[in-house]
Amino acid sequence: MTEHRAPTIADVADRAGVSRQTVSRVINHDAYVANDTRIRVLEAIRDLGYHPNVAAQALGRRNRPGPRVSSSDADA
Repeated sequence: MTEHRAPTIADVADRAGVSRQTVSRVINHDAYVANDTRIRVLEAIRDLGYHPNVAAQALGRRNRPGPRVSSSDADA
C-alpha cells in the first residue's frame, strides 16, 4: 500500500513552474502577480488538491520578532 501525503506549496510551485514565494503571493491575494501566472498557480492548486495547513500558518504567525506597538505607544 502506498502512502499519500498532502501536496505542499513546493509541489504547487513545481507544477506551475514558479517559485514557492509566487505560490504564497497567489494564496495571499498579492496584487503583484501577473494574471497568467495567477491562473497557472490556481490551476495547479486545483489539480493537486492543495489546501493550506492552518496549524502551520498559526505557528508561523506566533512569536514573530519585530517591533511591537501597544495602544499606549500609539498616543506618543
